[in-house]
Amino acid sequence: MKQSEDAFGRLVLDHLEHGGQVEIVERDDGFIAVSRLGPPAYFAPFRQWPRHERTAMRLARGRVLDIGCGAGRVALHLEDRGHEVVGIDVSPLAVRVARKRGARDVRVLPVTKVDRSLGRFDTFVMYGSNFGLVGGRRRAAWLLRRLGAIANDGATILAGSTNPYITDNPEHLAFHRLNRERGRMAGQLRIRIRHGAYATPWFDYLLASPEEMGELAASAGWELTRVVEHGEPFYVGVLERLV
Repeated sequence: MKQSEDAFGRLVLDHLEHGGQVEIVERDDGFIAVSRLGPPAYFAPFRQWPRHERTAMRLARGRVLDIGCGAGRVALHLEDRGHEVVGIDVSPLAVRVARKRGARDVRVLPVTKVDRSLGRFDTFVMYGSNFGLVGGRRRAAWLLRRLGAIANDGATILAGSTNPYITDNPEHLAFHRLNRERGRMAGQLRIRIRHGAYATPWFDYLLASPEEMGELAASAGWELTRVVEHGEPFYVGVLERLV
């Protein structure tokens, strides 16, 4: 990643050093939004996490892969609980922030590059709606099988997502229709993050309903066994590895 493309990392670094930052997300149809959660959520202590994330976190066990670790909130919490955690993120600056905050093992690595060199895991955490990193239907099956290849027996994915259908925003509904016309899933976004003069490359990010998550999981050897939600549209899907 070029330095000028690390908008997310620059955002969290600026927030760590100065506070008061906002996250700008641009969609490829021209829609621009300021994230509701914003940078403070990436640094929040466990007691301030959304209730559905706190509830689902009780299911974490064993060795953990924190996918899209950002500023390190999940890794730091689980390390405090005694877990061995490997955090990965595509952003070099975000990884630097997580290390600065005390995360023990965080690496610059996109989720598409995970392999057996990382070892095997009992829990995979995809918080902050990071199930979205599966991108779309085709890549989801491929990526979930890739995680399965490094999963121990009985492994679990704690998959945070946002149900895109819980909206009455006409711009989002029109985007759903456009996606269907293009043969894409309704909640399949193509977005980039902007911060000052920085902008990430465009990337696919999937917002999926629990039903869609379950279908994608089943196509790759995982089963959606539980949905944890406390206030729609955000939820955590609990995916268990099928034997």
